[in-house]
Amino acid sequence: MQPTGIEDPAYFHKVVDCQWACPAHTPVPHYIRLIAQGDYTEAYLVNWASNVFPGVLGRTCDRPCEPACRRGRVEDSNGERPEPVAICRLKRVAADFKDPDIRARLPRPGPRNGRRVACIGAGPASLTVARDLAPLGYEVTVFDGEAKAGGFIRTQIPRFRLPESVIDEETGYILDLGVQFRAGQAITSMKALLQQGYDAVFVGCGAPRGRDLALPGRHEAAAFIHIGIDWLASVSFGHVTSVKPRVIVLGGGNTAMDCCRSARRLGAAEVKVVVRSGFEEMKASPWEKEDAMHEGIPILNYHVPRSFEVRDGQLVGMSFQLVRAERDAKGRRQLLPTGEPDVFIECDEVLVAVGQENAFPWIERDCGIGFDEHGLPALDAKTFQSTLPNVFFGGDAAFGPKNIITAVAHGHEAAVSIDRLLHGEAPYVRPAPMANLVSQKMGIHEWSYHNAVSNDERFKVPWAAAEKALASIKVEVELGFDLPTAFKEAQRCLNCDVQTVFKQAACIECDACMDICPMDCISFVPPAAEPELRTRLKAPALNLTQDLYVSDPLKTGRVMAKDEDVCLHCGLCAERCPTGAWDMQKLMFMTTQAGPSCRDAHPATRAAPEATV
Repeated sequence: MQPTGIEDPAYFHKVVDCQWACPAHTPVPHYIRLIAQGDYTEAYLVNWASNVFPGVLGRTCDRPCEPACRRGRVEDSNGERPEPVAICRLKRVAADFKDPDIRARLPRPGPRNGRRVACIGAGPASLTVARDLAPLGYEVTVFDGEAKAGGFIRTQIPRFRLPESVIDEETGYILDLGVQFRAGQAITSMKALLQQGYDAVFVGCGAPRGRDLALPGRHEAAAFIHIGIDWLASVSFGHVTSVKPRVIVLGGGNTAMDCCRSARRLGAAEVKVVVRSGFEEMKASPWEKEDAMHEGIPILNYHVPRSFEVRDGQLVGMSFQLVRAERDAKGRRQLLPTGEPDVFIECDEVLVAVGQENAFPWIERDCGIGFDEHGLPALDAKTFQSTLPNVFFGGDAAFGPKNIITAVAHGHEAAVSIDRLLHGEAPYVRPAPMANLVSQKMGIHEWSYHNAVSNDERFKVPWAAAEKALASIKVEVELGFDLPTAFKEAQRCLNCDVQTVFKQAACIECDACMDICPMDCISFVPPAAEPELRTRLKAPALNLTQDLYVSDPLKTGRVMAKDEDVCLHCGLCAERCPTGAWDMQKLMFMTTQAGPSCRDAHPATRAAPEATV
């Protein structure tokens, strides 16, 4: 196995599992330490620079960072179900407890640079583009058919999960950057918009069309059947204030979970979620399923809808075929009938939440923008540039429905592409991220960070009393951590961004680091190919998704091989080493955003205005 190239920023970035997994690459351990230090405003600003909506995401993020969290892997003997750090809810702590004068520390609009950018839709992707470009002097105009900005953040996420005041606050920070918001102005023609002389156009209109089910009885029961995303929007705007007593929700995603919990609060006596797949295969986040079941909502799996049953013009229920999952000879999963009789479930109303689709009826097919066979725009996957060079897409409008944090990541990348394009540079040239390593040494055996490993299990976020939470669609269910609990939860973070850096020239092969390592993740062994080397370690490195840190051959011919999978970043190896061959060095990894740093180095770009946080 070749020695590890730690000079590549991606190597140690991958070791910070949470940041690596986050689409926007938020420096998670960095802001968690700031929370532990009581600097909530700085923690908020760190989040705002990368994920744009800390208060929104602190309540609603899909949390790709948490399944990746190292804490969940090393806690195998601490509790029945090892759990990651509550990264998402700590983000909310930064939002809840930041200084009230936070606006004074946010960027200001830069001097106009003469370039105009239109953003279609006021969702997270478009607002991210606006936030990145407005401080650079671009004149950004955001068009949306609704009266307020936010997109599906506002229309599809129930108020019991996300208060409207949080949406107003964080969309307001962006609009205050000098962004022109054209409320109530839905774009109906791409050709007409292009004729208005914008230098670039960003399409962030989401996936606005919910899928339907063409089953027997659908037409006859139309008055009692609603498309989930449309129904949630009607609830959000107060057009729907009640439901019938017995409700079935079809679908296994997060939209279905929002529908069933909303129906419960609007007065339904009985709500059931019915899915065709297995419970574990549902697309909804595990915590969303748990929250629904916590509120007494059953989830019935392996039920395939057959028909809507109507009597005397009234919906009375649905029939379902029972199926089982099985794999064929090629390993492909399929659902096969069990042979049992169909199941009839009584209901008075059905909410269909079986997926969303992109819809671009307003983009003329002869305007130069290409589409694939699925109706999605033909895009460059890195630049988000369409076949019409000055038109870009992002969020759900780009590659189909995802989540807020993915939309934000798309917005950042599209802003870089737009900034480069409008400075005469190729969008497909992607600037390298900024990264550096800084020693945390403060004396011989002291570090600038608290490196003791907490044995606490994950702390639970308190909920509002059930009788209060279920009585109103607007009462926020989760109350958030108080500061003492937030401090204790922050202590569970293993500081994975503080890397163990090995200097082979200083190593005398005394094996002291190997002896003291509490996870047996350091070994000194003869060199070998990686598959064999993984088996030779003191504790075999069986997780192939995590790297080995391997040195050049030492004086004895052995190599140092460290399994990055379960390292606690506790620093004991560096404390024990008599020669300083090990050091604890903090990695600062920041993806490049729009501005001078994303452009090619020449005088014209160095003089351009830059956003600061």
